[in-house]
Amino acid sequence: MEDVRDLLQNLSRKYETLQKNSCRLVEEDLTLALSHILYEISKHSEPSMQYIADNVGVDITTFSRQVKSLIRMGLVVKRVNPYDKRIFILQLTEKGVHSLSHLNTILSTRLNQNIEGLSEFEKNTIMQALKILTKAITHK
Repeated sequence: MEDVRDLLQNLSRKYETLQKNSCRLVEEDLTLALSHILYEISKHSEPSMQYIADNVGVDITTFSRQVKSLIRMGLVVKRVNPYDKRIFILQLTEKGVHSLSHLNTILSTRLNQNIEGLSEFEKNTIMQALKILTKAITHK
């Protein structure tokens, strides 16, 4: 059997390159890190800064600088949690939703172009394998 780590490293590098190239095509010229933050904010209802920082694996100081960039770009708003003034809530602006949607469209198109030569069975096999692998490494 091939070395799983080698396969995952190779896949990770290729996907990261695909993401970086796609980020450059969005009007705001997003970085990969900023696109990850937008994605995570979009997946949660009124997430706190700390929650998103934990999800993207960044310390809160670095994360705060990245959020400031997103605010300056007009993609995110930050507001105080009305129930706990120590907590800040993040939300995508309309522009942020549009930018993320545009990025998602670009990524989906590029991914579909990369797998268009595969059979439906192969595509389904890949999806199932990714789900199983994600589940397996999430619980360890």
